[in-house]
Amino acid sequence: MLKTKITLKDIARELEVSISTVSKALKNSEEISRDTKEKVQAFAKLYNYKPNNIAISLKNKRTKNIGVVIPAIVHHFFTTVIRGIEKYANARGYNVIVCLSEESFDKEVINMEMLANGSIDGFIMSLSSETQQKGDFNHLKEVTEQGIPVVLFDRITNEIDCDKVIIDDQLGAYNATKKLIDEGRKRIAHITTDDYLSVSKERTKGYLKALQDNGLEADESRILKLSTMEIDEERIKEFLDANDFDAVFCVNEIFTVYSMRLVQTKGLRIPEDVSFIGFTDGLLSRYSNPSLTMVAQHGEKMGEISAQMLIDKVESEKEEETFQTKILEPTLVIRNSTVN
Repeated sequence: MLKTKITLKDIARELEVSISTVSKALKNSEEISRDTKEKVQAFAKLYNYKPNNIAISLKNKRTKNIGVVIPAIVHHFFTTVIRGIEKYANARGYNVIVCLSEESFDKEVINMEMLANGSIDGFIMSLSSETQQKGDFNHLKEVTEQGIPVVLFDRITNEIDCDKVIIDDQLGAYNATKKLIDEGRKRIAHITTDDYLSVSKERTKGYLKALQDNGLEADESRILKLSTMEIDEERIKEFLDANDFDAVFCVNEIFTVYSMRLVQTKGLRIPEDVSFIGFTDGLLSRYSNPSLTMVAQHGEKMGEISAQMLIDKVESEKEEETFQTKILEPTLVIRNSTVN
């Protein structure tokens, strides 16, 4: 059965040529042989192909602008990624336009539509929690199918063929939990979010694997899964009040700092009575009291690599499309919230 809306990708697949060849053939480019041009144009006409004007304006003129869509600004990690993107992009003569989805699917779609009106050359994105929860990636598919380059970082999906940059979240969580176990901690609480968030799912896997590998049973009552990365003070307080633990491992920096403060108000000493480790080595971690042991996500490096991958794609003349996923190794930064 025929698709109602045929894309450049469909034509390329059917005729066994690259998307770039189809695009050039439809524009009567001199680079393409007459035979190929006629074949592509006839196929496009037969299946009533309608070009996406947004994509065409984007491909025809290089704007030297990159669109970056991030889910939140409160997490220090995202600010470091933007710094890395800016540093690399500016050095190669590109400007960076940053938009916030504020964890909203609708806002993510609106941001993409607004930027894809010919004002940017490609996207660098981390998915909003609502997008990952819905599992609806059509807005990304539409953009990539028109040949607009996209690089996903941190929160990604395997539904989209594009370049990706992540850290090994599972390994980072495993190493953090193992550090707590090596201190002699046996009742390790885990504060995270629901598994639909790709990073949370991987971090929980790492936590559970470390427990299993070290002969400790995973106790579901010691795992709190919040609905988003935004802090829910009430639920964290209830969870910590109801639980017996000697260490806490958190999915992000804000959860860690808040939990540590609650534990201190109970008169418990950190790290003597309870150890804490979280994800992202940000400003809060460095200046909290005591300073926090954290899993460094190397946001700036992630930003630089994302920008390099995107700009290389934008400027590439290659016909074939290849995508890669770069996985960075996390680092455990030891401070005073654990026993050194």
